[in-house]
Amino acid sequence: VLGLDGKRIQFTPDLMPADILGSEVLETGADGSRVFKFIKGPVFCQLLMADEINRASPRTQSALLQAMQEKSVTIAGDEHELPAPFHVLATQNPIEQEGTYPLPEAQLDRFLVQIDVPYPDRATEREILLATTGADEEQSTQVLTPDELVAAQTIVRRMPVGESVMESILDLVRCCRPEEADSPDIVQQHVSWGPGPRAAQALALTVRARALLDGRLAPSEEDVMALATPVLTHRMALSFAARAQGLTLQEVIDDVSSQVARIEEAA
Repeated sequence: VLGLDGKRIQFTPDLMPADILGSEVLETGADGSRVFKFIKGPVFCQLLMADEINRASPRTQSALLQAMQEKSVTIAGDEHELPAPFHVLATQNPIEQEGTYPLPEAQLDRFLVQIDVPYPDRATEREILLATTGADEEQSTQVLTPDELVAAQTIVRRMPVGESVMESILDLVRCCRPEEADSPDIVQQHVSWGPGPRAAQALALTVRARALLDGRLAPSEEDVMALATPVLTHRMALSFAARAQGLTLQEVIDDVSSQVARIEEAA
């Protein structure tokens, strides 16, 4: 659909970092000399599909840290640039299932958003059933080129953001940290760790993108509240006591968002 060079990795417990990044092999030349040659792994693409990422060990999951942040990988002391644009799309199984490992906090923070996919409703499941069990398979249609995608991302970064929207982002993110003196009681009592600066960066980018897709020239506070859950959910953790009580991060984020919105309206 995006015209990107895509590759897929099925994450399994025996997957090793070299299976993702690549490795150096010793080759013998025609003259008999022996040299190391770097063999690129599947991470060298424009769109990496990491399927069931939490089935691999934390060590293997962490192999993507440098790639996701710096768009490059370092093997045997040599840095190798990844193709541009580079994106990682990952799926994970519920942590309650057997054979899963929790993702490191540092890696979770590098994902722009988390989208929870529940079971489809009856009508949607019917459409899936009809579309995937018939004789004809639906083919996707390319709607963008890589250059057009990069151009769109550049436009997003150039969009102006009002001072009130920036303050709303900062208020929301900082109120989700239990260390902050003015964070709500629900956060101080039930959140073990909150979102870092990357959460504010992610919100600043996603609110621009939402406004652009909606045909608006600038984002609003409504965009901030609408994107609070997908941006913050994977960047926070509840305490053991809160989980035992059945509290969810969705409830915490909704409560904080409501309080921030009321404060801004009063101001």
